[in-house]
Amino acid sequence: MTELRIEGLSKDFGTFRALDNVSLDIPNGKFVCLLGPSGCGKTTLLRVIAGLEAPSDGRVYVGGTDQTNVPTHKRGMGMVFQSLALFPHLDVAKNITYPLAIRGVDKAAQRARAEELLDLVRLPGLGARRIHQLSGGQRQRVAIARGLSINPQVFLLDEPLSALDASLREHMQIELRQIQQSLGVTTVVVTHDQTEALTMADLVIVMKDGVIQQAGAPMDLYHRPANAFVAGFIGTTNIMPCTVADGAVSVLGHSFPITKGDRIATQSGAAQLSVRPEHVVIGGTTEGLAAEITFLRDLGESLHVLMRVGDQEINAHLAPGHGHDLAVGKSVNIRFRNGQKVVVQ
Repeated sequence: MTELRIEGLSKDFGTFRALDNVSLDIPNGKFVCLLGPSGCGKTTLLRVIAGLEAPSDGRVYVGGTDQTNVPTHKRGMGMVFQSLALFPHLDVAKNITYPLAIRGVDKAAQRARAEELLDLVRLPGLGARRIHQLSGGQRQRVAIARGLSINPQVFLLDEPLSALDASLREHMQIELRQIQQSLGVTTVVVTHDQTEALTMADLVIVMKDGVIQQAGAPMDLYHRPANAFVAGFIGTTNIMPCTVADGAVSVLGHSFPITKGDRIATQSGAAQLSVRPEHVVIGGTTEGLAAEITFLRDLGESLHVLMRVGDQEINAHLAPGHGHDLAVGKSVNIRFRNGQKVVVQ
């Protein structure tokens, strides 16, 4: 059964259209990331799902029931805001059980639920702490626990990890995913962080200008982008103008044959070639594109090489131990791995 369904959703703010005929089917129990640049409409979509904004057109269904005109507090949804919105005058336990208190749940049940959720988010015994006594990661866990307190049908999070430092954010990405998997709750997260989306999501929905550009599993979007925007937004890639004709892709004055596994959006004509940095091969042949190395960066787990072919910059990521003979200013030949070329419109 489809847990969350969006049909023809549009949202206008005056003359500005923030969402344009958005339709989605999100299966029960899936972890979904709404991904896109600032202003693409992802937070507006989340707020419409939550009932915090009324749509200009379209419907929102949860479990087959039309929720479009149902007030927010009656939708059975949990939400974590970007600001966390924790109450500093309440202790941790009362912050977690606040949604239960305003629903009239008795205090014994509230205490039991607080203890259960504190164990779930790995904060056992901290119910009496004040919010100002917690670290950033602990506050994040409290906000997650509060959002889960009502056993929501759908769990919504708006850039929940954006205020954390890089190492803690990475740790919390894994923890949030593990919590979601243990509960099986349908979860929708807004993020502009592509790594966050690729790490956590079953389904990634890429948006631009209020329109869904592509929806699919993370690796489907990475390896089979629908267009140049998705190719450039998911991970790192090299985008180059090209021409497709006679079973070959012509790019930067050189022709590469189309091989098995290459994903070609057109059989002929002008298009754009997307090649991931890990699929750029340096040296080993006199065939290919003549390039000059302009920058090297050794990150330990990979060597990043920036090169120039005419006016085009090309990135390559090499495995550890490779590229020891490379240097800035050196001329090299490059080619693209068979089966890893993607032509998009």
